[in-house]
Amino acid sequence: MNNFEYKQATDAIDATDAVAASEDAMFIAGGTNLVDLWKYNLVHPKLLVDINHLHNHKHITELENGGLRLGALVTNADTAYHPLVEERYPLLSKAILAGASPQIRNMATNGGNLLQRTRCYYFYDPDVPCNKREPGSGCPAMEGYNRIHAILGASDQCIAVFPSDMCVALAALGAVVNVSGNNGERSIPFTDFHRLPGDAPDIDNHLHHGDLITSIDLPVRGFAQNYSYLKLRDRHSYAFALVSVATALELDGGIIRDARLALGGVAHKPWRMHEAESVLIGRTADEATFAAAAEVILADAKGFKYNNFKIELARRAIIRNGMMALNPETQLPGAQPSA
Repeated sequence: MNNFEYKQATDAIDATDAVAASEDAMFIAGGTNLVDLWKYNLVHPKLLVDINHLHNHKHITELENGGLRLGALVTNADTAYHPLVEERYPLLSKAILAGASPQIRNMATNGGNLLQRTRCYYFYDPDVPCNKREPGSGCPAMEGYNRIHAILGASDQCIAVFPSDMCVALAALGAVVNVSGNNGERSIPFTDFHRLPGDAPDIDNHLHHGDLITSIDLPVRGFAQNYSYLKLRDRHSYAFALVSVATALELDGGIIRDARLALGGVAHKPWRMHEAESVLIGRTADEATFAAAAEVILADAKGFKYNNFKIELARRAIIRNGMMALNPETQLPGAQPSA
């Protein structure tokens, strides 16, 4: 029996004060990952602070600079189908709709999406060691069945991957995460929000205990003309990515003037590499150019016994997705990919 106390927060300050006051307190919004972790005996909150009534964070609004602010408590479904997101940030809409199931997207919130824990099977099994669950206990995935695990940014402590689709698009777009906590409000560039495992794989991000994500800001540029999100997985529905790619391009007569490229399913965080994007700029948008970018982004990739295939899979996915971004109509149901 998991006994716990419940508190319904009245505002952001009330919520952050309640959680910060106890190491055993947690926020709950959609609960789509928290409940899983609880059922598997991986978290044991003594206090749940319900933030679903913080209505200031349930809206999508335009910013004065022309960007868009996504409230942290807006559901994934409402975000994906919001007219401004579909029109100006279709890459984000496509990525969200590639994740989870319609039922989960109807419950899951934007803030919660950023805070998902890995789906590593060793992490979810309390009967085996796991450095992410119990630092210093070991990482059985290193020598075990590691088919879904990292090929980039891993350490000798952890080779787990981050599962979100939405976050891959947010990384590519250059979003900013707004946070409220006992130390005030701050904004974190998206590429700095999540951590690589290093020697502390149990820490997923740069939040402090009691920090509350209030919103996510999208920049003015949404790359609405040339974009693509490609998710490669074992089955078409309700499966996490073996490799996913978010590509966004600004073209001028077939020449790439600006580019964004991020990978999912390959690292402890969404993997965006500015050096690979630089390779694309000023070059003709063709398979050779995207292959050159893939060589850069995968130069330090390291596979393990069962996931070496992901390196070649990622290379091909980057090329294919780059070609798909030239004509987003290829992403419609039943359409054939360009490459």
